[in-house]
Amino acid sequence: MSVVENFRQIRDALPGNVRLTVVSKFQPESVLLEVYRAGQRIFGENRVQELLPKYEHLPKDIEWHFIGHLQANKVRYIAPFVHTIQSVDSLRLLEEINKQAGKHNRKINVLLQIHIAQETHKFGFLYEEVKKLLAERAFKDFENIRIAGLMGMATLTGEERQIRREFGNLHAFFREIKNDYFSDDRFFIELSIGMSNDYRIAIEEGGTMVRIGGKIFK
Repeated sequence: MSVVENFRQIRDALPGNVRLTVVSKFQPESVLLEVYRAGQRIFGENRVQELLPKYEHLPKDIEWHFIGHLQANKVRYIAPFVHTIQSVDSLRLLEEINKQAGKHNRKINVLLQIHIAQETHKFGFLYEEVKKLLAERAFKDFENIRIAGLMGMATLTGEERQIRREFGNLHAFFREIKNDYFSDDRFFIELSIGMSNDYRIAIEEGGTMVRIGGKIFK
């Protein structure tokens, strides 16, 4: 099947409450434009150096999400236009996003990335670190960010039971955090879990957003 056919097959099978982030890393702009013309508007990039030219050359109604590990000193390059940063893993990064967004009089959505996988090389807050951050309200004066939910990546394994447990635990934590800290916040709604190999499990375990590239651009 073509890229557009792959995209439509995945998009049309998603439940109505689940949004798709098309992971566009390593893909040429011409191919992304095909998917855009087929109706996709949310694209996710892992690297700042790839995102910048794509933003410049592709239609401006694309909702760009940054989904990779982001260094604080690179926030300034994407702050003028990025819609959501899904991979926020430190208070320092939150501070820098708020600072750079303020320079452009913008509010940037952020997802707190939680480390749920067994691999130590993956980034993210531990559960207790997020609780401490929220309890201390360390970000209460940040006027240019909006905490919109959580993000996580499961262990890269063929063990479905483990993947399901990791996603399920994160969903339970999402509900706890929502109840304790964001009960009146209409923006705290996203649980971004699941990629090409495990997105179906993620949906079953409560994900509201999936990040898929490989199954579309294969």
